[in-house]
Amino acid sequence: MRTGREPRVLRRPNDPPVLILTSLAAGSKHGHALAKDIEAFAGVSLGPGALYGAITRLEERGLIEPLQSEDRRRPYRITSAGSAALADIVTDMRRISDVGASRLGLTLGTPG
Repeated sequence: MRTGREPRVLRRPNDPPVLILTSLAAGSKHGHALAKDIEAFAGVSLGPGALYGAITRLEERGLIEPLQSEDRRRPYRITSAGSAALADIVTDMRRISDVGASRLGLTLGTPG
């Protein structure tokens, strides 16, 4: 049974929903612009199925919303609920990253 919140163990930094929310946190974008931004900051190339499937799920959950468009491209923006969800995800990833770095004896911000 789903509680509306995804299990933390299934969150990966390369999950399409996480990448899309991260991209939209910088401003509204249409699908192609999202894909290009995600590839630039994360090095992840999302195919159309993964990208638009994740967009649909995020929209259904109220985490992003479409904007009016003058052409066939449909821009999206992150909602306040999406920003809150992304903040939770980033906090979780940071906690895990801090523990992993500590256990490996790494200084944060320093490549391993």
